[in-house]
Amino acid sequence: MKKIKDNGLSLVFLALFILALSGQAITGFHQHNEELIEHGAQEKGALEYLTSGHFLEATFENFESEFLQMGLFIFFSMYFYQKGSSESDDPDKVEPVEREPDPNKKDAPWPVKKGGVYLAIYKYSLGYAMLLLFLVSFLVHWYGSLKSYNEEQYLKNLPMEGAMEYLSNSKLWFECFQNWQSEFLSVFSIVVLSIFLRQKNSAQSKPVDAPDSETGG
Repeated sequence: MKKIKDNGLSLVFLALFILALSGQAITGFHQHNEELIEHGAQEKGALEYLTSGHFLEATFENFESEFLQMGLFIFFSMYFYQKGSSESDDPDKVEPVEREPDPNKKDAPWPVKKGGVYLAIYKYSLGYAMLLLFLVSFLVHWYGSLKSYNEEQYLKNLPMEGAMEYLSNSKLWFECFQNWQSEFLSVFSIVVLSIFLRQKNSAQSKPVDAPDSETGG
């Protein structure tokens, strides 16, 4: 039970992710097959649908925007500040996250103890991970969107496009920007609203009695 308590936040969001992804797969499967029937095409099986452009495009365009949002937030929060926000460091203080790693510290992660290139990478590993996840998600989104687009073109007896040609297709970039803008808005909202509003017991909020001018959680 202690392990569940200690990892409750990640477990809850993992469960919600699995439920939401399952719901998307089931409803998307039925929706896509209805579209195929309307065009007189053969329906897809459930497993076949999971590798279809329709599913990959919808899934990974969302993954892509989430990893882009978090990656940029991590990067920009290194250099930019927002006075009064719980999501920002205080520009007038030296924060614990800014201190140099101590290889002699008890229970320090192994890259810290190892030093050298391992430590150099580990210092920024969270940002690197988000960048890698964004790039992988974008590539799968690109592939899925291309596959979905060419399937639609085939059903309409219109010419299909190659991968590089599709990079200049407005459909791909419309899918990107419609998700990116919402992620940037959500970050802006939490950064600004956390200046003036509170959420008791949340790590994303300042203490309820903290002044609006206080920066940091």
